[in-house]
Amino acid sequence: MDPHLVITTLADQGVIAADQADTLIQAIVESGRAPEDFLLEEGHVDEHTFYQTIADSIGANYIDLTDFVLEDSLRDRMPVSRALLHRALPVADHEGMLFVALSDPLNAENVSELRFALPQNFQVSVAPVRRIEELIEKYYDAAMLAAGASTKELEEQLRELSGRVSGDLSEQERSLYVTQIIDSLIDKGIQAKASDIHFEPFEEFMDVRMRVDGTLRSLLTKTDQKAYHSIARELISRIKVIANLNIAESRLPQDGRIQRSVMRDGRPFGIDLRVSTLPTQFGESVVLRILDRSAVQLDLDKLGVPESVKKTLREMIQLPNGIIIVTGPTGSGKTTTLYACLREINEPNAKLLTAEDPVEYDIDGIMQVPVNEGIGLDFSRCLRAFLRQDPDRILVGETRDLETAQIAIQASLTGHLVFTSLHTNDSTGAITRLVDMGVEPFLISASLELVVAQRLVRRICTSCIEPYEPSEDELTLLGLSAHEIGDKKFYKGHGCAECNNTGYRGRRAIYETLRLNDTLREMINQRAPGVVLRQKAIELGMRTLREEGLQAIFDGETSVEEILKYT
Repeated sequence: MDPHLVITTLADQGVIAADQADTLIQAIVESGRAPEDFLLEEGHVDEHTFYQTIADSIGANYIDLTDFVLEDSLRDRMPVSRALLHRALPVADHEGMLFVALSDPLNAENVSELRFALPQNFQVSVAPVRRIEELIEKYYDAAMLAAGASTKELEEQLRELSGRVSGDLSEQERSLYVTQIIDSLIDKGIQAKASDIHFEPFEEFMDVRMRVDGTLRSLLTKTDQKAYHSIARELISRIKVIANLNIAESRLPQDGRIQRSVMRDGRPFGIDLRVSTLPTQFGESVVLRILDRSAVQLDLDKLGVPESVKKTLREMIQLPNGIIIVTGPTGSGKTTTLYACLREINEPNAKLLTAEDPVEYDIDGIMQVPVNEGIGLDFSRCLRAFLRQDPDRILVGETRDLETAQIAIQASLTGHLVFTSLHTNDSTGAITRLVDMGVEPFLISASLELVVAQRLVRRICTSCIEPYEPSEDELTLLGLSAHEIGDKKFYKGHGCAECNNTGYRGRRAIYETLRLNDTLREMINQRAPGVVLRQKAIELGMRTLREEGLQAIFDGETSVEEILKYT
């Protein structure tokens, strides 16, 4: 529950003194505990009085749920996805009216969402949050709660809904089905560990695709695509409503955010969905970027970083000053690597500041600033402000222009360690890009310490992996001969149910690390071409992305196809 709403409600009802309200709100926020836990554990109010007061304030009934048993018939009135998303528990059915206990009964938006999604009317009840959570976990199957619904259930639900929207519908039926479709598609994307869900309108059909392990695949059959075309506008409007976007504006791009909750290991985890709309010829295209904090490992030891790369990173991130650049195309895992580095050096005796567009994952102990170019808060302005905040380490989400690059260099030369990212194909390309921006070579050589180029390649599914003999064409493309590979084995996945018949499941990163030394710094000062810098770095021992990719092939982690695609 929101601390402000809870304390304001208790103060209005005379349960706590009005002059204590601000102090209690601040204490709750600083404690990091839920308002109900803080107030009960600190003895400010007893449980019955607390929940009865909340119930009275919204005109609801209070149930303590002691010895409560949820009958199967009542349990089935609340779909598992609704129970999970809204933290809702059906507690009674009286003359056709369903009574539902909510973990956050003061959240009007949550109540409105549930009222819109459920086919039947219901009344809110108030009960101890702890008991609601325990009963949801007890009576709703844990395996179903893990992702909101099983794969089979979601697929059947989508097929059923597709069939329904093909017929003539009343306005109320259309609204209900649209809500259920959007919820099911989002749940399926989360369960599949997709990074994005794409809603794409065309002239005669609408497609919905999700990106899993870097590859897009459709969620709809041809028949479904036709059916969804008839409600395309309602589907997009529904997404815009829950993302708090302007549904009347369809001519300009918009950005928003949706928050959902899933259960893992008996605990709720928050998932953010970043929403981006784009006006197209046949309607608005929408992309949902899924940011699942619980599924991302922000730890160098858990990212699968090779020991040699990990050793270099750990040495360089302890430097007192300089610039560390992570480079690669969009979706190559740059942000994850940078976050993992920050987590390593996030200590009480150091101040870390980040400027990001947007802030993807919250990290305790780090001051994170979301860039907002619409009001003039761009990377360069953030960076200038950072220098007046007495930081030790700084992260600039992306260096896009000369001004940002110059301020980053100034920060590094005045005793700060600066992390940033660029979009280049390889490590030496980062140096070329900075020169092209207009940065003087002597400033680059004086401040730059490390460049890490990376790619994400798909892992071969461990359930269907099998050895095979590569063709001569494949070996030629890899730059290898039969003599060079000797008895090394190559692998691929033949496809199975575990990997959705793709042969791949999950991804891993491959890295190219360029650590600057005096030789390379002198070449930079002399404006040596990028290809010459790269050749010298290889002579000095740098392992290229292709070499790292070959090692991943020989280790049986990825395929020839993936390495040829990304290196």
